[in-house]
Formats: sequence, C-alpha cells, structure tokens
Amino acid sequence: MTSPQQWDSLIGATAVDADGSKIGKVGQIYLNDATSEPEWVTVHTGLFGTRESFAPLYGAQPGDGELRLAVSKQQVSDAPSIDADDHLGDVALGTLYEYYTGYLGPAGAGQAGQQADTADMVGTEGPVGTEGHDASRSTADDAMTRSEERLHVGTESVAAGRVRLRKYVVTENVTTTVPVSHEEVRVEREPITDTNRDAALSGPAISEEEHEVTLRAERPVVEKEAVPVERVRLATETVTEQQEVSEQVRKEQIDTPEVDSDRPVQDRDI
Repeated sequence: MTSPQQWDSLIGATAVDADGSKIGKVGQIYLNDATSEPEWVTVHTGLFGTRESFAPLYGAQPGDGELRLAVSKQQVSDAPSIDADDHLGDVALGTLYEYYTGYLGPAGAGQAGQQADTADMVGTEGPVGTEGHDASRSTADDAMTRSEERLHVGTESVAAGRVRLRKYVVTENVTTTVPVSHEEVRVEREPITDTNRDAALSGPAISEEEHEVTLRAERPVVEKEAVPVERVRLATETVTEQQEVSEQVRKEQIDTPEVDSDRPVQDRDI
C-alpha cells in the first residue's frame, strides 16, 4: 500500500501498538515530499481523544481495519505536541525524528542524523519534491517553539447503582377500647294496693311457682378490611457537586546554557 488513496482509506481506523494495545483512531497520514511514501500518522490520544499525537509509519502493518504501529502506546502518548497542519515543516520533522530516534530502525535513524524531508498530509496539495534542510542550519528559523499540555476535563454518564421498589407484609398488634353492655337481675318488690289487688288474687292462695329471666350481654366483634392508604413511586433528581480532578501535564522549558553567566538574559514580550 503506497498510494495516497490506499492510505487515505485507513483514516478513522483503530491504531494499535506492537503488543496489540489500542492507541486511538487514525487522524491524518503524511507523505514524504521526496518519495511520496507514507511516513507519519496522527492518532487521537489523551482524554476523550482530544489530542493528536504523531507516530512513525516505519514498520507499520495496515489491515483488517487496524493500523499496527511498530512503536508502543506510551511512546505515542508521550510524543511531542505538534500542530497537525496540512504540511510538516523542517522544525516539526526534526523534533519528531529526534524523539523517535531508536524506534525508527536504520532508515529512520539515518534520516534523523542527516536530513529531515518535509511531509505533506494525504489528500492535500503541497510542494512534492521540495528539498528539506537541517533545522540547526543557519537557513532555519532562529526561534524555538515552546509547547505545553492543556488539561481538558469533561463528564460522562455512567450507571452508579440500581434502586428497587418492593412491597412486603408485616403484622402488628392494634389495641383499642369498645364499650359493651350486659343485663343484670334486680329484685323489685311492690305492696298490694287497689291497683294490683286483682292480679295478686288471680291465682291459688298457696302454690309453688318458678319464673325464668334471660339475661343478654354484648361482646366485641372484630372485622378487618383492606383499604388503600397511599401510592409510592420512585423518582430521580439531579444533584450537582464539585469533584476535584488531578492529572499530570507536561510543559517545555527553554534555557540558554551557552550564554555567559555574567551577562544576564532578560525575557521580554514581542
């Protein structure tokens, strides 16, 4: 696979390292200006894939929707931060060759020690065949780019737990007081008068008699009925809290070890 169209089909594929560990999605592929061969690739790394890291295509094996790189996942993640423009200049290529020296094989090591060819992104127009030059020569830019990592923090929704609504039956004792009544026997005596004399003399003068009285009493009667008392449902509400996130970020520092210590260097904005 040497044509730009063939390599362009890998954009969006999954990049893995030599051990098969997933690195990220392929972003852009860059061709060497002199040979038109694929030389560099960007891979989306970092938190949520927001960073594009450069990796060499030396020894890479594309196929089955994957791009297996010859370098490790950690090496790609720690690669220098370089803007993924349409074209890689001398300074950017020099930085990449210097970082990946020892991982590019004999061909890459030779280019790192001698000359870094510029590279164009696949699918873009560029000065193919333009001769590059060493970033340390006098024709190179006399400024140095200082980069640093920025922390991008986001949120994602994950399942934190499950709550189930379950109904079960419990038994408890209920005590209450209810009034009850009953009948009792009371002996009433009344003297013989003109009013009741006829009733008193209606029977034999002397006889034996027996009268029976039925006594009645109330007793408690318990009945139970099931009645609805309330409805219960589960509802959710969103509670926002502040959570501290800690992560290490790298930044470059620039010093001038060759400057005479007796001559102080003053920083000033341009």
